[in-house]
Amino acid sequence: MATSTTAPTTHPNRPSKTAVGTVVWLASELMFFAGLFAMFFTARSVSPELWAERVEMLNVPFAAFNTTILVLSSVTAQLGVFAAERGDVQLFRRWTVTTFLMGSYFVAGQVYEYAELVHEGLLISTDPYGSVFYVTTGFHALHVTGGLIAFLYVLLRSYQTRRFTHGQVTSAVVASYYWHFVDVVWIALFAAIYLLK
Repeated sequence: MATSTTAPTTHPNRPSKTAVGTVVWLASELMFFAGLFAMFFTARSVSPELWAERVEMLNVPFAAFNTTILVLSSVTAQLGVFAAERGDVQLFRRWTVTTFLMGSYFVAGQVYEYAELVHEGLLISTDPYGSVFYVTTGFHALHVTGGLIAFLYVLLRSYQTRRFTHGQVTSAVVASYYWHFVDVVWIALFAAIYLLK
């Protein structure tokens, strides 16, 4: 008597391995940024007078506007994910391009702020404040740039098909996870660097 073989049962509600892997990786990134925050608060506690003096150099309204752009880009990224999940390729592309432009504006704003601070004499080698400021915000800017590259990759993949595959939707979701992560980290950095007196 022949034995019938059946295909392994699929679990449509089981999370994607890629998504789970991304969440685990983001947890390790959280530890990296926790180290940067520890460095920031340790250096600040050692030189409170220097911190009070250097904070006056920061352009808080400009940084707040730049932060608002980044936070709003998280909304457009999520709207792009919703469009991808519905299979609306055109709307996904529009929201993703909008997110990419907003993220690029944020990075350009960081570069502008660096140029202004360097012009005022604050370099990474000037003092502990300069070192901590440029290292924490610089690493974050690198992470945002990585997110922009991920969105560009997902966007280019969307032009290879008229309908989204499961893999393409997963890529859009994973890119949005990363983007939301860098946004939340920036909100914490902004509060610590620009608002905390």
